[in-house]
This record gives sequence, structure tokens and C-alpha cells, in this order.
Amino acid sequence: MKASERTDVPYGGRSLQGVQVSASRRSGTTDELGPGEPEQPERDGADLLAALLDGMDAALCAFDAQGVVTHWNREAERILGWTAAEAVGRQGFAGWAVRRADAGEVEERLLSAMRAPGRQVHEFALLTKDGGRVLVRTQSAAVRGPDGRPAGVYCAFSEVHAQIDLERSIALSEALLEDASWGVVLVDVDLRPAVVNAHAARALGAGRTSVLGRPLGDLLAQGVEELENALTHVLAEGAPPAPAEVWVSVRTPEGERRRCWRSGFVRLASPLAEEPVPLGVGWLFEDVTEGKQAEQEAALLRFRGNQLHRAARAAAECEDPAEAAVVHLDFALAGFADHALIDRVVGGAVADTDASEPVRLVRVAATPSGAPGPSVPTGTAGMPVRYGDAHPAVQCVERAGSVRASAGARAVRADQVREWAAARQWPADTVHGLCAVLRSRGRTLGVVTFLRGAGRSAFERPDAMYAEDVAVRIATALDLAGAVEKR
Repeated sequence: MKASERTDVPYGGRSLQGVQVSASRRSGTTDELGPGEPEQPERDGADLLAALLDGMDAALCAFDAQGVVTHWNREAERILGWTAAEAVGRQGFAGWAVRRADAGEVEERLLSAMRAPGRQVHEFALLTKDGGRVLVRTQSAAVRGPDGRPAGVYCAFSEVHAQIDLERSIALSEALLEDASWGVVLVDVDLRPAVVNAHAARALGAGRTSVLGRPLGDLLAQGVEELENALTHVLAEGAPPAPAEVWVSVRTPEGERRRCWRSGFVRLASPLAEEPVPLGVGWLFEDVTEGKQAEQEAALLRFRGNQLHRAARAAAECEDPAEAAVVHLDFALAGFADHALIDRVVGGAVADTDASEPVRLVRVAATPSGAPGPSVPTGTAGMPVRYGDAHPAVQCVERAGSVRASAGARAVRADQVREWAAARQWPADTVHGLCAVLRSRGRTLGVVTFLRGAGRSAFERPDAMYAEDVAVRIATALDLAGAVEKR
């Protein structure tokens, strides 16, 4: 709130009389006190009070009990154009600051403050020196004398549009902090929440009062550094030109939740200082997690669809169908997995009627485990792979469906991860595996396995669907390779 809008400036009756003497001296209506006058301390106090009131940002005038203007400060002069020399000593506002037709009503309402407790608020149309009219809102209150009886009235006023702007700003602040459908957090210069609205408290998974004064690191598990860097930048440089999307993990009683908040920041500065003094940052955000996830999923589907299309075009140029199967595998790896294996059933294919037979697999192709590169065909005459009965690839063939496996829930240390991968005869850095069955013409030809390291997330259902699409294409190529080989 600006100082010009803080109009409660009470002072005692004796000081009012001193102000009248000081103002009259400036206007030339009172003689200088004689050299033998013993009231020098009182005169100094009156001069000090007059200087203080003249330096205020609030427009202020005062009347004695008869309605004579006793004081007129510089802000009142700025609003209406009348100087203190022209205003002090006049009887009321009639004929100069108010139209004569309205003077009686205005004077009555102003002087009624001497008979009423507290402050009185009114709105008047005052006249400026150049003949214009200004609608002002006044607050007036009685000034008591040494005996406690009313000795006059002081009146502080401001232009109505300034007051309306203030009220509108306050109403906007209250609405944002109470009824807004997005999060609003006022962060102090120590980067701790000072005010939080209901929406933001729900997003943070806590109550409105429980988050106040706490470090952001207590509320967020991830994304704290990025958010604090943004707040620090706003305090130093001002608001960024556009909203920013920040991914965070919120600590809630139900566990951590990964959220994306589209955030806007504004720097808060004190309006009462000559130079802007930062009070903190206003942080407004809305949860756009669902929209961002939908965008990411759509982009991923487009990319995978393009990869399948490119793989089909490249495989069509291969003379050897087995080579075409490896081409499909290489195109599927991009952005999907770190390693891949193709294991074929010994004997060529297994019909559904032969499901009771033990599953034996032989390696057909594999990606290099030491460094990135294209998959390497190993031929069909290799030795069977030593998979146990509980191996995901064996289960995939037996079920004729996809199987996912992960070491994340069981292995914590690096040596445990290596042991888990070695038991399944996968590369040592493997943490997640996905096996998709190779089916063609109602028969099971084998299994394709995709492997991920610790830097990737576990395979999910959409990943399994994509792997199954790739497996269909690989199975078709392998089936064709078997038919060509027989011929």
C-alpha cells in the first residue's frame, strides 16, 4: 500500500494550534513573535509537526471548531492546485474548493466528525484551482483539545481512482489467494513460502499453514534446484519473459508424485521505498502433467511408427530374410533399449500342439554387449542357450505372450545387479528385460529380448505393445528365411 493511501494521521489539539500558527506565519497573516517570547520550544515543535505533515504523501487539511482551514499540506496542493498560502485562513471550502451550492452540505458532513466517534468516510467533488473537478474520498476525525473537548477536525483525502485502484489490487490479491483455480505461492527472500493459497497447498500435499516457512526441499523430492534457481533469478533480474515448465516430485502421505507445473514468476517490491526493495517472489503455477504426458506419449508413438516404417523399407531391400530380421531389430533399438537378442526355437518352430515339449532356444542374433553397434547374426547352427525353466525367454515361449523382468526391486548394489543379469545370461549392466514371442503361421519360432540398463526406466505395457509389433515383423522374416533355406 502506498503511503499516499494511508490517511490515518491523528494529532493532538495543541499541535493543531501550533500548526495553525506555523501555517499562518508562512502565509504572512501572523507577526513574528517578539524576542522576549518564551514559547520557543513550542514553536519548534509546531514547526517540526508542520514539516512532517508537509512531507507526507497523504493529502491533509485541518479545520478549527469554526470551520476555518488551519493547515494545507503539499499533497493537497498537488491534487487541487491551491497553495497553503491560498487555503489557510479560509472559511470552509465554499466558493473556492467546493461549489457554493454544495458548500453547506460538505461543511456539515466534515464538521460532523467532531460529534461522532471514530473516523467518518465521505466522497466529495472538489474544485481544482484551474476550474476542474476531482472526486475524492475523505476520512475525517475530531481533534481534541487539552480539556478533551473537540477543537477541530482533520481531513485526509485522496483521489477516488487511486483508492479504487488500491481496493481493486487488494481484491485481486484476496481472490488469487482464496478462489484461484491455480496455485499461488508468495515466497520470501529466503526462498521459503510466506503465503500459500488452497490450490497450491493441495498440489504440495500439505495444509496451508504447515508449509509456511519451510524450505522447498522439505516439500519437493526432485526439481528443487531448478525451482530455487528460477526464484533467485527473479529476485535478482526480474520476471522471465514467458512461463517455465518445471518437473518436480512432490512428497505426499501417499508417496512421491511426479508432476509438471507450468510456472510464472513476478518479483514483489515495496512501493513505499524510493528504490525497489525486494519482498520476495510471487509464484503462480498450474498442473499440466496430464497434458505433457499426452504430448510425450504422442511424440513417442510418432517416433516408433516412423521407425517401423523405415525398418520395413530397409528390410525390403535385403536379399536374405534373416538379414531383414536383424534390420528390424536394429531399427527397434533406437530410443527403446540398450541391447537386444533373438533366440530361435531348436528345430525351426513349435506348434501349439507341441507345447508340452521342453523349450530349447538357440541364439540367432545379438547386439554387441561391450559397445554400441549393429546386431550380429550368429547363424542357426550354434549351441542351444543354457536357459533355466524360470528364464523369462522360456516363459515367453511357453505362454506365447510377452514377459517383463526387472532387477530393481530385488537388487540394490551393483554386484547384485550383475549377479541377477548373469543368472539370465544377459549383459552385466542389464537391469530391465522384456521378452516378446516370435509367432508366424500359428507357430512359435522363438523370442526377441530387449534389455535396458540402470539409466532407463522399467518396461511398461506400451513398451510391450511396441515390442510385439517388432516381433511380428522379425517372426515373418525368420519364417521366410526358414522356407527359403528348405527350398
